[in-house]
Amino acid sequence: MELNFKQIFTAFMVLFAVIDIIGNIPIIIDLRKKVGHIQSEKASIIAGVIMIAFLFLGKSMLSLIGIDVNSFAVAGSFVLFFIALEMILGITLYKDNGDDAITASVFPLAFPLIAGPGSLTTLLSLRAEFRTENIIVAVIINVIFIYIVLKTSAKIERAIGKNGINIIRKVFGVILLAISVKLFAANIKVLFI
Repeated sequence: MELNFKQIFTAFMVLFAVIDIIGNIPIIIDLRKKVGHIQSEKASIIAGVIMIAFLFLGKSMLSLIGIDVNSFAVAGSFVLFFIALEMILGITLYKDNGDDAITASVFPLAFPLIAGPGSLTTLLSLRAEFRTENIIVAVIINVIFIYIVLKTSAKIERAIGKNGINIIRKVFGVILLAISVKLFAANIKVLFI
């Protein structure tokens, strides 16, 4: 096992930018309003497990069912697109079948918001460049950050206020929409080549 701090830091920063947990604060607050409570530990651990499992099994799992990484990313871009529309337009497209906090902690929070197509596709591309153990450490550090943000989202909401949250929600909705369009555009081209 050979830990390289430069690789860990680079992988951490790339994943941190893609996961964008700070940008997801408005979605987290919104989810908490819908379901009452979010299980921060469960969401963080599940997201971490999904990412690490995908790091090892992702490519073979997708090819086993005949899906390439690009098709996976395009499908994920649609999910991000609809979440962004909810944020920008203030409408509800995602309806939980019973407003269950456990369900919300897993879907859409742990997957696809945290361990989504963006972060999973990023993991596959990082694996081509970096050693696996360095990527795992970077994932674990990200999971710790995610847990802290999920745990303190109520305090963050109180500090920013209702209007501040609404403004941030719309701004990050547009950013998320742009990310989904970029993810779609980058991967749809490859599918038609």
